[in-house]
Amino acid sequence: MEKLANWFLSEESGQGMVEYALILALIAVVLIGILGAVSGTLQQTFQNIVDKLGAANAAGSNP
Repeated sequence: MEKLANWFLSEESGQGMVEYALILALIAVVLIGILGAVSGTLQQTFQNIVDKLGAANAAGSNP
C-alpha cells in the first residue's frame, strides 16, 4: 500500500492534462470577452442586412 501511495504522489503524467485544460479555459474566456465586445456591432450589421432584404423584397413585390 505504501508503494502505491508513493507512486501516486510522484506520478506527474496528469499534470500535462491540467495545463491543457487551463489553456483551453483561458482561450474560452478570451473568446467570450471578444464576442461580448463586438456583439453590438454584429447585431447592428445583421439588422441592416435584414432591413435591406426586407426593403428589396417589398420593392420587388410591388411593380
